[in-house]
Amino acid sequence: MNHPVIVAARRSPVMPRGGAFRALEIHQLAAPVIADLLNDAGLAPGDVDEVILGNALGAGGNPARVTALAAGLPQHVAGLSIDRQCCAGMDAILLADALIRAGRHEVVIAGGAESWSRRPLRLRSDPQGGAPRAYDQPPFTPWPDRDPGMAEAAEAIAVQMGITRDEQDGWAIASHTRALAAQIRMQAEITALAGVAQDGFTRAMTVRTCARAPVLTGSVTAANTAVAADGVGFCLLVSGRVAQRLRVPRLRILAGATLGDDPELPGLAPVPAIRAVLRAAGLSADAFEAVELMEAFAVQAIACAQLTGLPVGRINRGGGALARGHPIGASGAINLVRLFHELTASGQTGLAAIAAAGGLGTAVALERLA
Repeated sequence: MNHPVIVAARRSPVMPRGGAFRALEIHQLAAPVIADLLNDAGLAPGDVDEVILGNALGAGGNPARVTALAAGLPQHVAGLSIDRQCCAGMDAILLADALIRAGRHEVVIAGGAESWSRRPLRLRSDPQGGAPRAYDQPPFTPWPDRDPGMAEAAEAIAVQMGITRDEQDGWAIASHTRALAAQIRMQAEITALAGVAQDGFTRAMTVRTCARAPVLTGSVTAANTAVAADGVGFCLLVSGRVAQRLRVPRLRILAGATLGDDPELPGLAPVPAIRAVLRAAGLSADAFEAVELMEAFAVQAIACAQLTGLPVGRINRGGGALARGHPIGASGAINLVRLFHELTASGQTGLAAIAAAGGLGTAVALERLA
């Protein structure tokens, strides 16, 4: 009876940094989405036991608690914030599933929220008493010589696997094309905010557009890299006891895994996680009708698809992060929101996967029950 199911999934539009959401704090992005999430499931704020929120760019302060209060949830909802960088939103949902399985909770809201626009500025103090030094990327390993920038790490994959710029640009163009075609059907999963009802970066990307894009390093360009963005995504998980009284779609997590891999090639970290999920679920890579594969970089998605045998035609049927943007701690949750709605519309089983800095990968397989 305690077997958890996902009964609703919602997200905000994803907007580029400095865009329409530039003045909104994390809880302001999240609270309206949570309200719609509960309404979709036919549950009240008082039914919620916990909120688990992934966030990577904040400065502590337990944004899950702030979000719970802003959403009008009961004061007993303590809120749990986690940071596993890009994996955080997806890992929050896996943690919610585990807590319900353990009998700790009956109703959990889990996902991620991120604001590049409102992120705190980062300064490191000088132990000698000098002026603080600004930094952008925190350390993801204890070894500076094995802690590459993300674009450089993506280029290393391109070189190692022989993936060309044309291939990367082609993947980006396809992502935008699918996202444009899916805009109407994606309305069911999006909560409008600040007068915005669809993802703000999606456009008619062309070969010519890609050719003009600034080069970040090697074959990695601004066109085949996801833009920094603001956004949130949440899933509502309930126990079997609660699900029995709800007339809503039900999806269960067949298997999930978060694993570490080579920190110098973080974009490949989803590969062992995907393989672990396939083994645990007893499925082959071609068994999934829908796949939501993170596109922080086009080369990363191409490499993960090639190394795991995932069918390219079923990947990111409504476009991916290249066509939306990358709100770090929320992106994994947004992938699962997308997968929930793809399977609810058409399909029985699906897979979501994401990489994170430091060589981390998370994968989740879902099955539609009703």
